Amino acid sequence: MSTEKNNGKLVAIIAMMFLFAMISFVTNMAAPFGNIWGFTYEWAGMLGNMMNFAAYLFMGIPAGIMITKIGYKKTALVALALGFIGICVQYLSSTTGADTVVTEYSNQPVMLNFVIYLVGAFICGFCVCILNTVVNPMLNLLGGGGNKGNQLIQIGGSLNSLAGTLTPMLVGVLIGTLTKQTSMKDVAPLLFIAMAIFALSFVVIFFTNIIEPEQEKSEVMDGIKGALGYRHLILGIIAIFFYVGVEIGLPSELNFYISKMPFDGAAAVAGSICALYWLLMLVGRFTSSFISGKVSTRTQLVTVSAVALALIVVAILMPETIKMNLYGGEVPVKCLLIVLCGLCTSVMWGGIFNLATEGLGKYTAAASGLFMTMVVGGGIMPLIQHNVLANSVGYIQSYWLVAAMVSYILFYALVGSKTAKKD
Repeated sequence: MSTEKNNGKLVAIIAMMFLFAMISFVTNMAAPFGNIWGFTYEWAGMLGNMMNFAAYLFMGIPAGIMITKIGYKKTALVALALGFIGICVQYLSSTTGADTVVTEYSNQPVMLNFVIYLVGAFICGFCVCILNTVVNPMLNLLGGGGNKGNQLIQIGGSLNSLAGTLTPMLVGVLIGTLTKQTSMKDVAPLLFIAMAIFALSFVVIFFTNIIEPEQEKSEVMDGIKGALGYRHLILGIIAIFFYVGVEIGLPSELNFYISKMPFDGAAAVAGSICALYWLLMLVGRFTSSFISGKVSTRTQLVTVSAVALALIVVAILMPETIKMNLYGGEVPVKCLLIVLCGLCTSVMWGGIFNLATEGLGKYTAAASGLFMTMVVGGGIMPLIQHNVLANSVGYIQSYWLVAAMVSYILFYALVGSKTAKKD
């Protein structure tokens, strides 16, 4: 019986690791896909990303309730089914509705195929939100909490970053050079791969006997009310809202910036450079798993926030005429400085979460649901950065918004994270 239980736990860990990678694979499609739609609608570049992250606002807390009601396995199966449907709907946008006007915005007809794409992105957002809610706590519980649980999460995070590295690279290769003729048909192979992965994952997990960890059932609203009694949690929720905006905004706007540069294969170069950002996140998470036992969370968060802020400010102020050859394209060196921020953002989520939930005790689970809801910042802030700032003051100048968000994270690490109950 003990051997069977251990085998079930191992299978569950492998399954959760795989799902961790799927989260990033699906999420990181949004920004490069936005490049395609941005040629047709100048205001549409980050709308798919916005729809993807908007789902967190609606599903963050309900996803936790689903786990309590039906368990981790069934909740994961629901998420995978939604992911398959969402990708199918996005593919449908490449074959349907290109000649049908739905409405008009900014003196431009909006076609049905774009609306279909947004619906697909929104459904995929529900998928990744639920998967996030399942994967993080289950890996921690399967590892027995503490250092072992954190180690499993760090390994899963590394796989997540690896998938995030490959996705923009694959999209860039499929697109090549952006033109007005580029459409979702050009990335259909990637959508087919995603469909196959979701279908296979569903079948594997459905037939796998996953021994689920025991769960503590509690009143949702009482837990939320109790958690919000802690000032450092409230400030941490704001920090996580900004953090996801930083994590997504850094490579996404860089993708738009480089893709519009006047050399052949600019989109492919942009995808490769943005993939480097996610690769550096993988390196950062992997490194953090070794030093976290010796270096405090607060020290790590202060250090990476300060370094990221310095890199962003220097990148903004550096002349565009200082260039280097990267992946076959002449790009400004400031792009590399932005990419290096991946090393810094890699450990921010875990750092903010750990500091914000310190001393919460029985309210930690409720706090996790609140955190998941605030992931919507990854949709709102990059949308503001791109549609409001980049379109008015330029791609690089829009990074002042990112600098401001990183400044708040630095403030939180230095001052706001000090444990205290609300007056």
